[in-house]
Amino acid sequence: MRLFEIVIQAWFGNQANAASGMAVDDACKLRFLELKAKRNYRFIVFKIENQQVIVETLGNPQQGYDDFAASLPANECRYAVYDFDFITNENCQKSKIFFVAWSPDISRVRNKMVYASSKDRFKRELDGIQFELQATDPSEMSIDIVKSRAIC
Repeated sequence: MRLFEIVIQAWFGNQANAASGMAVDDACKLRFLELKAKRNYRFIVFKIENQQVIVETLGNPQQGYDDFAASLPANECRYAVYDFDFITNENCQKSKIFFVAWSPDISRVRNKMVYASSKDRFKRELDGIQFELQATDPSEMSIDIVKSRAIC
């Protein structure tokens, strides 16, 4: 029975990879672990290049949400993670990691399709994401929206 499970897992795993056609560079996982465990970065922006998700931008811990929002291109899709610090209603300091699927209205349709079809597989590689935003313009990922999602 174990051999059968291995074969099935290999088959369906390969089909999932083939469906999106996307590989994930090991640096993506490593940098995400550094953000999560060591807090070396405030945010990471990822892009798809040559059928692979790679790290594009690393935000240092002193950078804020405005820096993060400015790092997303106006006309191209990206994935990003942001380590959001906030104070709860009970006056406790907390942090949550959120994932952004950035897909501007003016980006090319093919680009949007590639990012949309690869998103779930990529997110599975990043263990520890606490919530997700999908945004097509900056107003959909305003700091107020992020705060309201984090505090819930």
